[in-house]
Amino acid sequence: MRHIVVMTSTAAFGLMGLFLVDLADMYFLSRLGEVELASAIGYAGSILFFTTSISIGISIAMSANVARAIGARDRAGAERIAGSTYLFALLVTLPLSGLLWVFVPELLSLLGARGQALVFATTYLRIVVPSMAVLALGMSSSGVLRALGDPRRSMMCSLAGAAVNIVLDPILIFGLDMSVSGAAIASVAARVTIFATAAHSVLRVHRLPIRLSWSALQADRRAIAAIAVPAMLTNGATPVANAFVTTTVAGFGDDAVAGWAVIIRIVPVAFGVLFALSGAVGPIIGQNFGARRPDRVRRTLRDALLFSTGFVLVVAVLLHLLQSQLIAAFDAKGDAAMMIGFFCTWTAPFFVFDSALFVANAAFNNLGRAMWSTLANWGRTLLGTLPLVTVGASLYGPVGALAGQVGGGMLAGGLAMASALALTSRLARSTAAPADPLASAIPPPTSEVAPGAARRSGS
Repeated sequence: MRHIVVMTSTAAFGLMGLFLVDLADMYFLSRLGEVELASAIGYAGSILFFTTSISIGISIAMSANVARAIGARDRAGAERIAGSTYLFALLVTLPLSGLLWVFVPELLSLLGARGQALVFATTYLRIVVPSMAVLALGMSSSGVLRALGDPRRSMMCSLAGAAVNIVLDPILIFGLDMSVSGAAIASVAARVTIFATAAHSVLRVHRLPIRLSWSALQADRRAIAAIAVPAMLTNGATPVANAFVTTTVAGFGDDAVAGWAVIIRIVPVAFGVLFALSGAVGPIIGQNFGARRPDRVRRTLRDALLFSTGFVLVVAVLLHLLQSQLIAAFDAKGDAAMMIGFFCTWTAPFFVFDSALFVANAAFNNLGRAMWSTLANWGRTLLGTLPLVTVGASLYGPVGALAGQVGGGMLAGGLAMASALALTSRLARSTAAPADPLASAIPPPTSEVAPGAARRSGS
């Protein structure tokens, strides 16, 4: 339990630093008193959530592959795989950000943005979207730091970005009267800060040189894709679900979209610990499975559930008690205030099921069943969120859409955790568990790693 708490809390602060950037933009723009501004950030957030998920998937591949090379005492291999992953990030994000930039108005229109909200959201995204590559490189650099055993610096880089954003927002939005453009520029500055501080720590503090090489990428592409592609697919399910909710809520007007925009920015800050839980618990599960201790694997699942349930209940109580202050802080009125109040009172406690899904995903990823995570997340979106949100919205309006999303999470979380427990039970009965559950799923980051070195390191 102590291992879970320490690993999760360190990772959580880093993640919350990233999401504080969006929350700061939302807060300061809401102080201008224009509901179209808050609505615009809601529409823009659905698209930015997708780009962030891509960056997270790449950073997961970076962290896993560099860690394996370091564990095999192959520092040259770590340098090479890091450079290859940086190049992979650029090849993915630069063309994608270019396409998004061109089609921003069309994408926003598909989400339901109209009138001034569409104008504001387009302005915001066309400033922020070109920095997608910077975000991917920054998060990948933080992944290198975690792989090198330096989670504190990884966390501090994210917090530094959040601090820059919080300082620049009021200066640009109010002081220079730049409104939504100022918020966008502050967000870009935060991303540059994260990348600059993380890259400095990698290059100068840990003295890990990064060289971009096309030939190295060709050699390492399987190792990178084996982790990055499933991770990006898995993470992509949530922004698709959020985009669908945004489109549904848009049918009830800008007030409803503004309320939804506030909610999806409160969630990752209030429940950042849960988002970090999967990445923190994964190595603990993998280590104990590699040691052929299925009893400890099940104990890790149990302790992670106990920890996350307790955390959710505490946060839910705080949100319920502070809902009036949150509504006032974001100047929410009408449907926006109703939705925030409904979320704080009725929705928040059900994040227990989201935490169950995150823990189950960690088990799948580290027990050689990575595709199960992808199926669980997309099953939640396609079979749970989409139909239930549609029915809920048709019956009870925007709060019904929130209730439908909760229903999808309950189904997916319950089924995923039941599957994870069944998997660990089956593994416990098996007498042929592999010593390295990741070996068949993730190719070595470099062909230069000697098999004996990997065995000696226990990686």
